[in-house]
Amino acid sequence: MSRPTPRQPVPALSVSTTAGETWTLSEQHPENFTLVVFYRGLHCPLCKMYLRDLDRRLEEFQRRGVKVIAISSDTEERTRQAREDWGIQHLDLGFGLSIDSAREWGLYISTSRGATSAGITEPELFSEPGLFLVRPDNTLYAGAVQTMPFARPNFAELLQALDFVLSNDYPARGEA
Repeated sequence: MSRPTPRQPVPALSVSTTAGETWTLSEQHPENFTLVVFYRGLHCPLCKMYLRDLDRRLEEFQRRGVKVIAISSDTEERTRQAREDWGIQHLDLGFGLSIDSAREWGLYISTSRGATSAGITEPELFSEPGLFLVRPDNTLYAGAVQTMPFARPNFAELLQALDFVLSNDYPARGEA
């Protein structure tokens, strides 16, 4: 499995959103970065907590010149239900990520194990979490992927890291 490499172009990415728009990464023009957060979907109680935290911190990312989207392979119906049930108010949610696209991004793919602790059945196939900071020129600055729902990057720590990165013009690492 290959993954995007820092300082190199990331794979193309385009998804529909709950705002009724098509979101395309190459059409984003952030001041500093686009933060792409891939999440497992409605069935994942940890995703609920994770995205609620991101939703609360969205303005902090925007103040740092970072555009943010969270994307899953869920259907539109499941994504709208997650938005409502989880109380997501501001965060843009994309849906319909294809498994092929998830693999291009180096995300791990899981198969359904039935209903989760939240009582919601997992899709037949879905991607595990990933987080990517993409520069305005569509090259990768930083990324993290998980094989399961645990141990994701902490958004408070990421905001502190962004402050350091931006004030010190810190380069992308892991390119070799």
